[in-house]
Amino acid sequence: MKKILQIVSILLMAFLDVSGQTNNASNFSNGFKVIPLGVKGGLDESNLSAYLVAANGSDQYICLDAGTIYKGLELASANKLFKSANPSSIQQQQISGYFISHAHLDHTAGLIMNSPNDNAKDLYGLASVLDVFKKNYFTWSAWANFGNEGEAPILNKYKYQTLVPTKEIAIDNTGLFVTPFILSHVKPYQSTAFLVRNQNSYLLYLGDTGADRVEQSEQLATLWKTVSPLVMNNQLKAIFIEVSFDNSVSEKALFGHLTPNLLMEEMTKLNQLSKGQLKNTSVYVTHLKPCDGCEIKIKSEIQAANKIGLKISYPLQATLIELK
Repeated sequence: MKKILQIVSILLMAFLDVSGQTNNASNFSNGFKVIPLGVKGGLDESNLSAYLVAANGSDQYICLDAGTIYKGLELASANKLFKSANPSSIQQQQISGYFISHAHLDHTAGLIMNSPNDNAKDLYGLASVLDVFKKNYFTWSAWANFGNEGEAPILNKYKYQTLVPTKEIAIDNTGLFVTPFILSHVKPYQSTAFLVRNQNSYLLYLGDTGADRVEQSEQLATLWKTVSPLVMNNQLKAIFIEVSFDNSVSEKALFGHLTPNLLMEEMTKLNQLSKGQLKNTSVYVTHLKPCDGCEIKIKSEIQAANKIGLKISYPLQATLIELK
């Protein structure tokens, strides 16, 4: 009997990481698949920041930000990216948890509005982000308390999971691991970058962020130092980073966002740390704020400023991105 128990213990340890969370990464392939449920930075409530990420070979996703959920799932289903044609069923069965970079409504509204049709799962964020859900969003005066803390009665649908900066956590049943990093988004307000790992490949998603020089911060510098070895080893498959305004907007009026010039200022720093290897990592520009001609101008200015030959792309709503 003692020998049998030892064998059972060994088998259990093979399926658990050091923190006791299920780690089935070996079931999946290296790399990622990404389904943008929304990509814009404002105005169009049907297309706001939200990105589903899964390990290649898996159909269990995490959702990085949640500005748009239902409409994105509906369009993705129409594009044959899911077997189900029911957005609520996809949300319930294939989204394992939500990682919210910051609590602004263009990054949270889809989660809030669709919470009645969702099922129980984890909601991850910095303590300052989760506090907004507890005190402002999931309250009975604003909506309903679908959280597991806060104003009574508590519906216990979403379990708040407080993220610790730079500490990696495993996400059950996905094969994915996530490490959060603090960003500056109108100092001292914080946003978050999520470094997602599948085996030995990585994806970096940044919520809203200002440039270090403008924010008088070193948050991006710290992040670039962390990921530069991954760039040099060709392990960082993609960076998702915002550019909200064109270069005509004054730096004093950016409110913690990037322009094409500021994007390239930061990318140049990362490229230097990466010994000129950043050209091998795909860069997806997100969060463009729509206005007459703004998107065309931003893209044109990025192209003109891209002196280091980066692979720049723009994610499209409900269009699969495969990273290998």
